[in-house]
Amino acid sequence: MAMGPGKYDAVCTQVRQATQASAVLLIVINGEHGSGFSCQADPITTDALPDIIERVAAQIRRDGPFLPQA
Repeated sequence: MAMGPGKYDAVCTQVRQATQASAVLLIVINGEHGSGFSCQADPITTDALPDIIERVAAQIRRDGPFLPQA
């Protein structure tokens, strides 16, 4: 994981402040500055991110498919 602010860090800060969240993981696909991500979280939450992302991915798979079936 990259350390320090990334190209979407300012937007990540806006989301964290607007939601009064303790952590935010922002994933951008084909955005104004290309694709990328920004994360603002304490070290414990950051260490838990792989498990959190795996649970999110499993939920997305359970909820899919999202594309119309031919």
